[in-house]
Amino acid sequence: MIKAAAFAMIVWLGLWVSPTMAQQTFEGYDCTADCSGHQAGYDWAERNGISDATDCDGNSQSFNEGCQAYVDEQQPAPDDEVPADEGGEDSSE
Repeated sequence: MIKAAAFAMIVWLGLWVSPTMAQQTFEGYDCTADCSGHQAGYDWAERNGISDATDCDGNSQSFNEGCQAYVDEQQPAPDDEVPADEGGEDSSE
């Protein structure tokens, strides 16, 4: 009987904790509520063609992080860089 009660308590806690306590993130940044501030910053940066993180200097941390996420997304990944000797130029003369 004790095992069944303990199991029921664990299940109840799991149902209560899981959906309400899960931390939401936006492009790696922690959200305080629904990530709407991050989305607003991202959308603003996209609309305005922001490419420099220093332009992400609003009054809201979540807005700034959303803007930063957009800027980071625009940067080429290290794997996208072409080595100098494979740049398509003919080095033979």
